[in-house]
Amino acid sequence: MPIKPILFNTGMVRALLEGRKTVTRRVVKPQPVLDGHLWKLGGAAWNDNVLSVPVMFGHSLYNRAPYQPGDVLWVRETWAENPFGEGYIYPTEVSGAGQKWRPSIHMPREAARIFLRVTGVRVERLQELTLKDAEMEGMNLRGPMFVDFVKVWNNTVQRHPNKFKRYPYCWEDNPWVWVIEFERISKEEAKHAKPE
Repeated sequence: MPIKPILFNTGMVRALLEGRKTVTRRVVKPQPVLDGHLWKLGGAAWNDNVLSVPVMFGHSLYNRAPYQPGDVLWVRETWAENPFGEGYIYPTEVSGAGQKWRPSIHMPREAARIFLRVTGVRVERLQELTLKDAEMEGMNLRGPMFVDFVKVWNNTVQRHPNKFKRYPYCWEDNPWVWVIEFERISKEEAKHAKPE
């Protein structure tokens, strides 16, 4: 089983640490194309009335998926070297100490403290999200989860360079997304995974 990196913002890292987040959605790139009554992506095709397509070994979507069941993921998050000694610190643990936070994209694997095992992958339209799905995405149980998810999604997808145009892949565009389910595992369990 390979080990691969995955990025999360600080809010979602907090949800992972609290055990509230067990799934993530990532945009399918390139997007499937509708050809008559079939959605097509590479060698894969499914009827236009199909709302969710499981990714299974041997299926043509399997090799396109960014992660497959059994993969181990190490979480890239905002981090800093510990100014008071060895190791690393994270905004979920320390705040306002004057340290220079480094972006998640530059996090080395040795600084990772959160590891996940992929348990399932499927492709579906973003707006198929239910309240239960929003809860599994780590939205706060006390707030309006669905509205919160849409806000987080639109703030996370990359902004269009022209500020007067809409976000690419925003909620309103209803893109196809990879739905990646996972469980948290220990650093010790992750040591048995092979680098990609």
